[in-house]
Amino acid sequence: MPNPKRRHSRARRNRRRAHDHLAKQGLAECPNCHEAKLPHQACPRCGNYRGREVILVEEAS
Repeated sequence: MPNPKRRHSRARRNRRRAHDHLAKQGLAECPNCHEAKLPHQACPRCGNYRGREVILVEEAS
């Protein structure tokens, strides 16, 4: 196997890693409480999914 003759510079390494960042998650609006939530997931604020309550959420007083 060939070995590198010289090390790569920091700039060259960083240019290669420029596309390795994390992408933002696509959020959907809950039709019940209008909060941002992950698509295809139950709403963490109101507990509804596809028009019915699937998890019990205690209200903060």
